[in-house]
Amino acid sequence: MYQLGKSYDEINIGDSASFSKTITETDIYLFAGISGDFNPLHVDEQYAKTTQFGTRIAHGGLAASLLAPVLGMKLPGLGTIALETTTKFRKPVFPGDTITCKVIVKEKIPKLKAIAMRIEWTNQNSDTIGKGECKVLPPSKA
Repeated sequence: MYQLGKSYDEINIGDSASFSKTITETDIYLFAGISGDFNPLHVDEQYAKTTQFGTRIAHGGLAASLLAPVLGMKLPGLGTIALETTTKFRKPVFPGDTITCKVIVKEKIPKLKAIAMRIEWTNQNSDTIGKGECKVLPPSKA
């Protein structure tokens, strides 16, 4: 049986949760197929060597998608509805990087019964690869 995530009343400012994943070659190719983004920067090493990165990089959306398991499985958890997200990419993600997506509750919005959170994406070296914000509707316990 599934258990709903935390409700609006159960969440406090400062609560946090995270999810980490190592980005593999397979992840990059599967994301290209799912998204339709076959930019050679992501899938062609010879082309990527000619760019400022000197090698292939993962899609920004692939790293950004690590927000989904945090919101949907951890905080608030099952039953969460995402209302909006913003993402600012700071550094590239390379195949083999381990990315952690962390959310921190920054505000409760009583009128909507919504939660506003900061989002931080970091790599295995603790470098910030992205920052953002999101608003979500936590599940209702009613």
